[in-house]
Amino acid sequence: MVQPSGADPKAEALRERRVLNAQPETVTDKRFRGGEFFDPRDLVQVKYEMLRQVQEEGSTVTAAAEAFGFSRPTFYATRRSLEKEGLAGLVPKTPGPKGAHKLTGEVMAFIAGLREESPGVSAQELARRIEERFERSVHPRSIERAIEHREKKRGTSR
Repeated sequence: MVQPSGADPKAEALRERRVLNAQPETVTDKRFRGGEFFDPRDLVQVKYEMLRQVQEEGSTVTAAAEAFGFSRPTFYATRRSLEKEGLAGLVPKTPGPKGAHKLTGEVMAFIAGLREESPGVSAQELARRIEERFERSVHPRSIERAIEHREKKRGTSR
C-alpha cells in the first residue's frame, strides 16, 4: 500500500492504539533526542523509561518527571498503574464513563415495572418514558443492552 506523502505509519499505529504522546516535544531526556530506538512519540516507552530512570538510575522523581514531560502526580499514578497492571497499565484507559451511568438502579426498577405491565414494550417507548419521568435521555440500544445484561446475570430471558 502506498503511503500518502507525509504519512507516518508508526505515528498512525500509535494513535490507533491510543499511545501517541500528544506532547513529544516535552520529552527532554537525552536518549529520546536523536536516535531511532527511543521515540518520544511512544507514550508507553516514555512512561516506562521515566519510571526506570528513578528505580534503576536513582534519579529523583521531580527530575525524571520533568525530563519526560510529566508532573510528579502523574509519575506516582504511572508507577501505581505499572505495579498493579504491568506494562498494560501504562496504556491510557478508554475515555468516558464506564457502564450504564444513566441507567441507575432506580431507572432499571422503573423499566422492570413497565416491562411487567407491558411485556412487549419497545426500547424506544422505554426511552421516551424514562425521559418523561427522570428527565434524562437514554438511547434505546443502551436500554436493550442493560436489559440483556441484567437477564444474563439472572440467567433468565424474556
